[in-house]
Amino acid sequence: MIKRRLKELDLLRFLAAIAVVFFHYAFRGYAKGDMSTMPYPLLAEPAKYGYLGVELFFMISGFVILMTASSNNLRVFFISRVVRICPAFWVCCTLTYLITLAIGQPRYTADVYQYIANMTLLSDWMGVPPIDGVYWSLFAEIKFYLMISIVLGFKKIEKIETYLVIWLLVSALAEIFIWEKMRSILVTDYAAYFIAGATFYMIWAKGITKARMLLLAGALALACYTAIVWALLLESKYATEYNLLIVCSLIVLFFITFLLVATNKTAAIGALDWTALGALTYPLYLIHQMIGFMIFNIAYPAVNPHLLLWGTIALMIAASHVIHKKIETPIARFMKKLLSMSFKRVEVNKP
Repeated sequence: MIKRRLKELDLLRFLAAIAVVFFHYAFRGYAKGDMSTMPYPLLAEPAKYGYLGVELFFMISGFVILMTASSNNLRVFFISRVVRICPAFWVCCTLTYLITLAIGQPRYTADVYQYIANMTLLSDWMGVPPIDGVYWSLFAEIKFYLMISIVLGFKKIEKIETYLVIWLLVSALAEIFIWEKMRSILVTDYAAYFIAGATFYMIWAKGITKARMLLLAGALALACYTAIVWALLLESKYATEYNLLIVCSLIVLFFITFLLVATNKTAAIGALDWTALGALTYPLYLIHQMIGFMIFNIAYPAVNPHLLLWGTIALMIAASHVIHKKIETPIARFMKKLLSMSFKRVEVNKP
């Protein structure tokens, strides 16, 4: 049976991105006093939970990446990831760099070396600070891609459930016993979300089994544990208090939502076309933070904070749409064609 396109995932992407936008604009930017001069107390309390949008992104990624990898073809997987990640990142990184040079001083600075290192997507490994702090999650994604690439390289994607169980167990031990090296390599503080998303994909593609439900239960337990640890760290970082019940309830909500998606209970929502919203979320995520803060710092308090907040959000959504349609899509199309031709040429020239 041919599976329908899960358009509801596009809606979830957008909701995750907007949650992060509100976290930064209405809470994080002002909370620590080092990024934005504009407070927005009206939404600060609910907005402070918006960071969990990243966790939702990771669950979506686990689902979609395993779907992409299910062909068991490393070349197809590599091309799909490069085409998906690089064009929008290069455009948004360049835009953020240029705007930082233009209006960022004295609070924000960037130099040519930092920009070039960021453009390689290797700045995390090079010890070079990101031009925009949101890039940290992209580096976590890339580590996940590398793990899947290794599995594909050995043509072992059919064993993925076993590897997910091992990853979950190692992650739980690394988090409990603070094995820093292992935590860094295996992204153990966010592994539960990737694992859950991948497991939900298997349920969607192949059905519910006892082993998959047990894997989800373990992933949920680890997700709640790491979320509580992180929330407690954020409390001291931002001088606020998090309701741990709300944090865990939101994570449970993510799991329930994905279970409904995986068991085809959200078809009515998926029948609506959310693809345009889904398409703009990646550039929106990449450009909103630093550029938004720079706008706030220039315009506040001269401009009304309500107009400034909502106007900047509207501007970022509009800019993201233009970036996707006019720049990212043509570059991605060209890159896909170029990479496909290059791989075919290599295949032909093989002895």
